[in-house]
This record gives sequence, structure tokens and C-alpha cells, in this order.
Amino acid sequence: MSVHNNDQKRLSDDDDKNNDQAADEAAAPQPVLSVEDAYTSRFSRREKWFIVCFTAFVGVFSPLTANIYLPALPTLSVAFGKSTELINLTVTMYMVLQGVAPMLWGPVSDHVGRRPISAACLLILSLSCVGLALVPTSDFWLLMLLRCLQAAGSASTIAIGAGVVGDISTRAERGGFFGIFTLGPMVGPAIGPVIGGALAGHLGWRALFWFLCIAASICFVIIILFQPETLKSIHERGRSNIFLIYRPVIPIIGRNAPPLPPRAPSAIKIPRNPFALFLNPDVDVLLLISAFGCAVYYGVTATISTLFVQTYPSLNETTIGLCYLAIGGGMIVGSSITGRILDMEYQRFKARAQAQLQGEPGSVHLNQEDGFPLEKARLRLLPIYILTMSAATAGYGWCIQEKVNIAGPLILTFIIGYMSISIMNVASTLMIDLVPGQSSSVTACNNLIRCTLSAVLVSVIELMLKGMGIGWTYILLAGLLALALPFVYLAIRIGPVYRVRRQKLREMQMARAALQEEGGKV
Repeated sequence: MSVHNNDQKRLSDDDDKNNDQAADEAAAPQPVLSVEDAYTSRFSRREKWFIVCFTAFVGVFSPLTANIYLPALPTLSVAFGKSTELINLTVTMYMVLQGVAPMLWGPVSDHVGRRPISAACLLILSLSCVGLALVPTSDFWLLMLLRCLQAAGSASTIAIGAGVVGDISTRAERGGFFGIFTLGPMVGPAIGPVIGGALAGHLGWRALFWFLCIAASICFVIIILFQPETLKSIHERGRSNIFLIYRPVIPIIGRNAPPLPPRAPSAIKIPRNPFALFLNPDVDVLLLISAFGCAVYYGVTATISTLFVQTYPSLNETTIGLCYLAIGGGMIVGSSITGRILDMEYQRFKARAQAQLQGEPGSVHLNQEDGFPLEKARLRLLPIYILTMSAATAGYGWCIQEKVNIAGPLILTFIIGYMSISIMNVASTLMIDLVPGQSSSVTACNNLIRCTLSAVLVSVIELMLKGMGIGWTYILLAGLLALALPFVYLAIRIGPVYRVRRQKLREMQMARAALQEEGGKV
């Protein structure tokens, strides 16, 4: 009898220990999953990579339509009977529309959805290319008009693609995804002049636009068949199953994702006016940094064909197109490597922040804006990129002026391509981090500023070369880029202040919405 009582007591003690252990585990701090993380987890890692790679493919068209055109400029000058300066206006107008058009399509995609706007832009691109392929050489004004329409369709693919990356990624993985996404747009500067030189040299300049029409049409069909809608608000409002508009014909991506729990749309209202983003000083500083890097890049690429023909007369249209592979290849390599570096830097700063918060009670929630040095994690290496690109730009100008072996300028253009895309990717990734709900809008603002500054520089670059000489022109461009250096440290200093302010404003909006909902129930 005594043995039986002892066994019962021992079993009771074991049950108490198990209950205490379960209570301790329940009380232990659990990892905090933000609303954005919960939404992005509906796509598997493999599906995210597929979406990013497909979006990168769509993003090829913005730079491809610009760069495929460059080797044919001398041919177009002869065909239309216009001076080089007038033909260059078609490049300038394209760059202006390249900056303006995303200011319309980007915010629309933040509200209407990524999938329908991507399809609409590619349809406009296809139709404009048909018109350009058939334009009479007596109507130069029509060439200008159709180039503007072409830019309106193609230029927005990058802003919309950046929105897709912002939709499906968290901050910890955004650098790598954004680096792979920009590989697509950077393939354009690499292969565009090669394709353009080959087509213009063998089939005539009209073949450029037939090629673009066919490629854009194929991409349009692929979007209709396969691309899912990624915008979170579309799923919150229950519109994601609308056939053809938001639901692809063949829904392969995300078909195994668990259904999202029904909930009301976010209480945080996304502004429809993208110009309101210019009221954020930390975003403005990043826009200037990106614009300086982009303008100097275009100051180099816009003159490669004319300067190389003058300096190396043995080159023809095809070999000039091949010379663009150096700067385009540098951008491809730089985009891939910089994305990985951004993720590594983020993880390193995250581990350091977690170590500092180890002894504090409660769970470590790095989604709180005042708990993580985001600007330092993103911008730490940016001064190195800026100084290296400045030195390469100055050296490139003097190599061309002194007519050194062609290998010298090509190596320097590779470095310029690598550093320019690194500068632009770092700034763009941080901008999406700062306003993730407006990723397409902030990318559109980025396009507007950097394309405007680039268009101004391209419009006067020939005058600068004639008035100052090649060497001193690129010394001036190197100095222009160096002006971005103090803005990097300004962004690191003021960024956290405005980032925390926006976080508190979002929390106030959510609290106000919760009170209104409770009042409605009562």
C-alpha cells in the first residue's frame, strides 16, 4: 500500500514539473513576426526567386529601348537628314519621359496592382514600336513623338518591378533580391548596343523596333499567363481572384500558399500623390546621391559611340556596339555582388543589435525603427563606391584624349559601370526600406530626379566636350559625383530621426483606426 502511494506521489510530481515547463515555454519570448513578414511568407523562397527573376526580365525593356538605339544614331542622322545634335534630342526626350512616366504608373500600381499595370505598359511599348518601325523619314517630328510614347510604356517597368520586390521581400533579404532584380535592367545597357549595332548594320535601323515589338509582345503574353499579383492591399480587399486582371491564366506561382486570414484593409492610408515623398528630407538626400551617380554614368555612355569613332577610326557599328559590353558587364557584376554585400551588412548589423539587446526583458523586435541602425547598415560602403567611380571617370576622359590603347578606356568603363550601379542600388534599396508601402512611387521619384539630371547633362555634353576638351570634361563630371559624398554622411545622421517619426505616425494612425472600430461596434 505504501509503495502504491509513493508511485502516485511521484507521478503527481512529474505532472507538476511538466506543467511548469510548459508554462515557462509559453512565457518565453517568442519571435515577433511583423504584418509584412506574415504576408511575404505566403510565397516560398523558390517562388520568390522566380518572381524576382521574371520581374528582372520585364525590367530589361526600359534600358533596352534606350540603349539599342545608340549605335544607330549616325545612321538615323543620315536617314532623316538631321544633324547629330537634333538626333540626340530623341535621346534627351526619351530620358525626360523615362523620368516623368513612372510618376504616373508607379503610384497607380501601388493602388491598382502590379500585374495589370505591367501588362498595360508593355502593350503601349509594343504598339509604339510598330509606329517607329513604319515612320517616314520625312517626318522627324513623328519620330520624336513615338520615342516619347515608347518611353512612356517601357520606362515604368523598373518602378513597377521595384514595387514587386518590395511586396514579396523583408528587409533582411531585400538587398539580395533587389540586386538580382537590377540585373535585368542592367542587361539592357550591356546587350542593347550590341543588338542595335548588329541589327542596324545588317538589316537597317527599322529592324531595331521590329525586334523590340516582338520581344515586348512575348513578355506581355507571359505576364498574362503566369505573373501573380503581389500587392498586399489587393489581397486584403479580396480582389486577387478576379480573372485575367489579377489572376493569371495558369496560376503556377503561389498556388500552394495557405489562404490569408480575412481581415480589414490596413488602417495606414497610402498617399496617391507621389510628390508628397519629396517632403521627407532623408529620402531627398538619397534621391540626390542616386541622381549624381546616374548622371555621370549617362555622361559616359551617351558619348561612347562618337568618342570611340573619333579616337579609334577602325571601329564600325558592330564593334562600337561591342564596346558597350564593358560598361554593361560592369553593371551586371556590380548589381549581383552589391546585393549580396547589402544582405551581409544587414545581417552583421542585425547580429550586433541583437547582442546589445540580449539582456533586455521581452523579445527583440528589430522591426521597431528606433532599434536598428538601418542607414549605417546600408550606406557604410557607399563612400568607397563614390570615390572609386570619380577616379575612374577622370581617368577615362584623359585616356580618350591621349588616345591610349583601347583596353584602357574599356577597363575604366567596366569600373564605372560597376560603381554606378552599386551607388544606385544602395540608395534605391534604402529608399524602399524607408517607405515599403510606396516602393513603386519612391522608385518613380528616383527615376524622375536622376533622369532629369541625366537629360540635362546629356543635352550639354557635346558642348562641354567642344568647349573644354575631353579630359577636362570628365574631370568636371568626377567632381560632380564627388559632391554626393557629404550627402552620404548627412543621410546617416538625419535618417533615423525621420524614420522614427514616420513609425510613430503609422502607430498613431493604427491606434486611431482601432478606436474608431471599437466605437462602431459599441
